[in-house]
Amino acid sequence: MAEDDPIWKTGITTVKPNHIVTRGYRQEDLIGNVPFSHNVFLILSGRMPTENEGKMMDAILTSSIDHGITPPSARAARTVASSGVPLPTAVAAGIMAVGDVHGGAIEKGALLLQEGVIRANGEDLEITEVARQIVAESREQKKRLPGFGHRVHTSDPRTGKLFALSAEYEIADKHVELSKAIEVELESQTGRKLPINVDGAIAAVMSDMGFDHRLGKAFFLMGRTAGLVAQAYEEMSRERPMRKMYSSEHDYDGPDECDLPDEYK
Repeated sequence: MAEDDPIWKTGITTVKPNHIVTRGYRQEDLIGNVPFSHNVFLILSGRMPTENEGKMMDAILTSSIDHGITPPSARAARTVASSGVPLPTAVAAGIMAVGDVHGGAIEKGALLLQEGVIRANGEDLEITEVARQIVAESREQKKRLPGFGHRVHTSDPRTGKLFALSAEYEIADKHVELSKAIEVELESQTGRKLPINVDGAIAAVMSDMGFDHRLGKAFFLMGRTAGLVAQAYEEMSRERPMRKMYSSEHDYDGPDECDLPDEYK
């Protein structure tokens, strides 16, 4: 091949006839042996996760799977699905609705926390002092801190679970510590309780797992795509085409709330 011919370099997957290797592992060996969440960790980080890292990844993906029809991504997917397009088109519409406001707080929050921990380490500051500075700076600049507060929940049920698991799996470190310190400092400086939402929790945990903040939206997308598929399919399979969908008001007619089966406890 001539020197001026483009040559792609990739460290993700190589494909030859009858042979597929991803991050060094044969795909037929991964299939049925390595859980999907562990494979997600592998393909993003380049290494096989520890058992606890794999479990944490699974928890993160599950925490983002769906939030009903309240987010714009779900409404976008359902609106486009109602026009009679193929399923992938409707799901793509939902994915395209994810941006800095919806789903973007993980990326921005992870950057905030990662820079905060760098500041703490570089200036030999306590995490609580860095939290105080971050909140004071945000107030001075009149900027909202990503990952705090929620338009529906006053206490996001997903946050506590993710933090509890991150502690149980010995993953929680300075980024989780900083996020919690910011939550306390926000209430102290503003007089308002702005709890860490699921985006903020994922931002903290993924940072303590060593992931680049630029993967923040990816963590959201990987989990939420399953929900968007369900939303689009439900629209296609049980609603009439081109119906009016201008309101978030809805009646839930799914299964009654129940506890997990014993095998999952």
